[in-house]
Amino acid sequence: MTPPAETLKPPVRSAAERGLDLLVWGGLIVLLLLAMKPVEMSKVTMLVTNSGNIREFGKELIRPDFTLWKLYVAQMWLTVQMALWGTTLAVIFAVPFGLLCARNIAPPWIQQPARRLMDLLRSIPDLVVGLLFITAVGLGPFAGVMALSVNTGAVLAKLFSEAVESIDPRPVEGVRATGAHRLQEITWGVIPQVGPLWTSYALYRFESSSRSATVLGLIGAGGIGQTLFDSLNAFAYRQTSAIVIVIVAAVTLIDLLSQAMRTRLM
Repeated sequence: MTPPAETLKPPVRSAAERGLDLLVWGGLIVLLLLAMKPVEMSKVTMLVTNSGNIREFGKELIRPDFTLWKLYVAQMWLTVQMALWGTTLAVIFAVPFGLLCARNIAPPWIQQPARRLMDLLRSIPDLVVGLLFITAVGLGPFAGVMALSVNTGAVLAKLFSEAVESIDPRPVEGVRATGAHRLQEITWGVIPQVGPLWTSYALYRFESSSRSATVLGLIGAGGIGQTLFDSLNAFAYRQTSAIVIVIVAAVTLIDLLSQAMRTRLM
């Protein structure tokens, strides 16, 4: 039986908890205020005062030129293929490292160095990693694939490890009670629990990689990004607009496909 509404009392927070909340949110506000000058927030008024420049630029963007649409579609398809391969290699990399980074799977002397390695790989920008691979293998999409796989692999390893750390330990204990060794415990006790979540994470990163692969075109790593930056450098803003529309359409289709696949995993 549900107690009367008048007998229900809101939870009472201690003074220490309220003080901690005040410290956290107050500190955030202070950081925002201190960051206003370094990030030049005072220029926000220029969005209005320079609106004429924005309108001139926008006139070209609202008149996309699809004369080379076959080239744009082909380059976008190449970008998607780069993202697909980059994500696939990232998953292959992230599965073992995701297990090694989990506190409930690996001992501290393995888990902590593995975590720090993933922190290092995540902190290096894609463009820097892409330049390293371009130096090794030359210009082209392969360098972009490898750059995507490194960063995405490190991100997925972190997400995978957090999923492993939140599993229910009872299935693992049940497998262990049968006399199974460590690999069998992971195969039958851990993977079935985290498999759907891992797949969802991988699909999300595939969407992100499709966008990241576009930026890698800036350094000559292939795909539609290279075509996009060529049009920007040539001040061909009507072509730029057409390329952006192709990118938006492709990312939207990928998102819809990923959403449908994630729905089937629920």
